[in-house]
Amino acid sequence: MVDLKGQYDEIKDLVNTSILEVLETTAYINGPKVHQFQKNLEHYLGVKHVIPCANGTDALQIAMMGLGLKPGDEVITADFTFAATVEVIALLQLTPVLVDVNPDDFNISIEAIKKAITPKTKAIVPVHLFGQCANMEAIMEIAEAHNLFVIEDNAQAIGATYTFKNGKKAQAGTMGHVASTSFFPSKNLGCYGDGGAIFTNDDALAHTIRGIVNHGMYERYHHDVVGVNSRLDSVQAAVLDTKLPHLDTYNNKRRAAATQYDEAFKNIEGITIPHRNGDGDSHVFHQYTLQVKGIDRDGLVKHLNEKAIPCGVYYPIPLHKQKAYVDSRYNEADFPVTNQLVKDVISLPMHTELDAEQIEFITSTIIKFING
Repeated sequence: MVDLKGQYDEIKDLVNTSILEVLETTAYINGPKVHQFQKNLEHYLGVKHVIPCANGTDALQIAMMGLGLKPGDEVITADFTFAATVEVIALLQLTPVLVDVNPDDFNISIEAIKKAITPKTKAIVPVHLFGQCANMEAIMEIAEAHNLFVIEDNAQAIGATYTFKNGKKAQAGTMGHVASTSFFPSKNLGCYGDGGAIFTNDDALAHTIRGIVNHGMYERYHHDVVGVNSRLDSVQAAVLDTKLPHLDTYNNKRRAAATQYDEAFKNIEGITIPHRNGDGDSHVFHQYTLQVKGIDRDGLVKHLNEKAIPCGVYYPIPLHKQKAYVDSRYNEADFPVTNQLVKDVISLPMHTELDAEQIEFITSTIIKFING
């Protein structure tokens, strides 16, 4: 699904030099490379504060801890996403409220959010799924009207832009009260291990979060808040800082690959290509995900595997049906889109090293399967 080796080969000398600098300085934790990457990412995003941490799941949890959410507070998020989003809500003894998504862009439904709000609701977590922002303008309007926090889960959409009705643009992860991201190796900006970060424009919140990520310390051995141990190590920061200047190029390559996929599939009955909101920079295609209707999806997966073509089903089970998160509050009638998507979606290889010949082989293999 991703070609990390090919991407590494393109920047091998730069990466190796940067890692060796860390080894020479032996500043492995919270060293100069971490601070350098933090500043460069702040500049790239146009956000006041980037707080690096150990992984994307920690980033979500720490963001919620920083906001002071209390056990029993309700947090609304999407049913169709990876479990980490709801996992941290449950770990903090908050109450997850799962809602349905849109049938076109797979992002959280605005109408479903409105229906789910109660006096106990304290936050909304929109997930910018597969590389495209949720409807942040509408979400922020809802949040303002109900005095709610908005925590953007930006693990899959770094580098994407969102366009407001007035034409103003903003980077994914910079519009809510706080945001989290993951630098897992397969992400659009990925390190060579685990890594994550929290973004915010709120000075006071940033201060709180900086303490939380480091055992609640602002001064060594002075623990002012309840914290965790979640720090981005210097080796991973070195990798990320080397890759950051290439991120726009990486995302443009993904868009070009998506366009070639689109052209191949646009007139194929039963296939719905990914919807793109706004203009060309709105989607960074962390995944290229088709909907297939009237087609044996699982048979297609088996066929692609037999042809040595990677593919994935993200996600095969809705969160509200996962054993860990089953709740009598949920009504199946409230999840028609998610329940259908889990039967229809299939994601194809998507990475910076895809070439036209590979995409032609993938698409022709799928079309031949469909046509029998």
